Amino acid sequence: MKQTLLKLTIATLALLSACEEEETIKLDPEVLNTSAEAIAKFSEWDNDGVLLVNHYIDNNIYHLITENDDTVKLSGSIVKLFQPKPSAWITTVQFTDGASGNAPLMGNSLFITADSVQLNPGGYTPLSAIIRTSIPVKGKFKLRVVGKNGSRSDLNHSPSDFAKVHRINVFGLYGNFENTIELTFTNANGKERVKQSVTITTAALDVKLPSIDIDVAKRDKMDGDLTIVSYRGLGVPFMPFIMDSFGDIRWYMDYKNHPELNLLRYECGVEQLQNGNLYFADAGVHKVFEIDFHGKIVNSWKFEGYTFHHNVIEKPNGNFIVAVSKNGSVHLNGKPTINDYIIELDRTTGAIIKEWDLKQCLDENRVAWLNNLGNANVNWLHNNGLYYDNNDNSLVITGRFQGMMKITADNKVKWILSTHGGWGTARNGVDLNTKLLKPLDNNNQLITDQDVLNGITNHADFEWAWFPHSPMVKLNGNFMVFDNGDKRNFTLAEKYSRAVEYQIDETNLTVKQVWQYGKERGIKAYSQIQSDVDFLAAKNNVLFIPGWNVDNDGKFGGKIIEVDYATREVYFEARISPPSGQQTMHRAERIFIYR
Repeated sequence: MKQTLLKLTIATLALLSACEEEETIKLDPEVLNTSAEAIAKFSEWDNDGVLLVNHYIDNNIYHLITENDDTVKLSGSIVKLFQPKPSAWITTVQFTDGASGNAPLMGNSLFITADSVQLNPGGYTPLSAIIRTSIPVKGKFKLRVVGKNGSRSDLNHSPSDFAKVHRINVFGLYGNFENTIELTFTNANGKERVKQSVTITTAALDVKLPSIDIDVAKRDKMDGDLTIVSYRGLGVPFMPFIMDSFGDIRWYMDYKNHPELNLLRYECGVEQLQNGNLYFADAGVHKVFEIDFHGKIVNSWKFEGYTFHHNVIEKPNGNFIVAVSKNGSVHLNGKPTINDYIIELDRTTGAIIKEWDLKQCLDENRVAWLNNLGNANVNWLHNNGLYYDNNDNSLVITGRFQGMMKITADNKVKWILSTHGGWGTARNGVDLNTKLLKPLDNNNQLITDQDVLNGITNHADFEWAWFPHSPMVKLNGNFMVFDNGDKRNFTLAEKYSRAVEYQIDETNLTVKQVWQYGKERGIKAYSQIQSDVDFLAAKNNVLFIPGWNVDNDGKFGGKIIEVDYATREVYFEARISPPSGQQTMHRAERIFIYR
């Protein structure tokens, strides 16, 4: 007896020793022995979005294999019926005790039919659609709008939440085309489950839209592919559109049948909010609007006592800065003034929480660039551009008839970038000659030639920005602006527009020109009014957009030009030509149609 016990002990010790030598011990999955356990497991899979992909029966035990390569065993003794239904994405299980449950199963259909697709659901964006579908199991969708020009023109997105019921927004269709939309249903980790293609046929583009000619497109070097163009061709309602780098229009908005915005005039244009929606202000109804890409108004903000003109921008905190005219504003000569107020709108309450009266801090009597003080409505400044400088909570503004300025939060002038002639004293008592920036040459020496300071002639290293638009601040603190060049040096002799960058010393009030592009293009990129410039930081490129009456080889319209900042090599150039007339666009921005 003792000898037998000893042998058993030795054998046990040997087994334990062998187990300790193994790095891991893989245990078989637990066998589910009751219907309650099985139904609970099915519910767990359903909640977690885990699907069955296979099963087999071995020794009266169902081995259920999930898409995550996990295996769960189900005792065959409790199963009455095991019926996979791939078309319904479930396996129905009936148990011997009368209970039943559905295990989520990898299916083979997305349940998308013609009735699932709604083209232009809002009635205002003919190249958009919504696809609605319900899948019996949780998952996500990826979509691909198949491009005409190979994969470089595809639009890809993962738009849906992890759910069973899906509302999939489709943007980026082509006009007058049988568009193919490829939908892929995935699990929470993006693992592909099943694909299905949908065809959406669209009507021809609106006749108001322009022709687009692509002269250069070095797509590997471009910073983004889609551009939203705040198009103004052929009058109201203005019709913004999004174009790709092949010159195809992939989205546009037509409000001619809109109950409130059928005479839409967004002036400078439409831009993208931080939340991905679009926004603009309208000069007809004098509101700021937030809309989605179906043209649906998400929110709006009205400002009583003021009228909108030109520009609205979003601050980092979500509030809006709006260029306005104020009802009852009067010039020192007794006549009404326009285009010389700025307000801040609280995004949440809609309240006007700040007002800048630019007559208080600037010289409303300066007529060095243009004298229109005799007009019925005195447009002495014509504030056409705004930029919020988060570095010091100030505004950089452009006034077409005065120059570019920085204005503090308490409505004081920090500096003025403009020719030096004709400045006097503001209403607040400040002599504005003390705020004028003094130009430097490339050796950081002051330029003292009075003809250069007064804008009669240019210096080899420095030129003023004439009748400018679209101010902005780069990440390095330098300032960029679109120099339209109207009446440059007080003549019409040289017609060219520029994107120009200035380095400004706000303490010593000096300015140095550090970069420019456009002068070398001459009349072929000259835009007397409107227009835009953007710095594309991701690729260190500049978007230069002369937008009005540019010579497009006899067509006349606007241009969108992307250049490398370092080399000035053109990476993209498009000619935008409306069917007739000179109006084309005020602004154009690179945009993400899917966020």
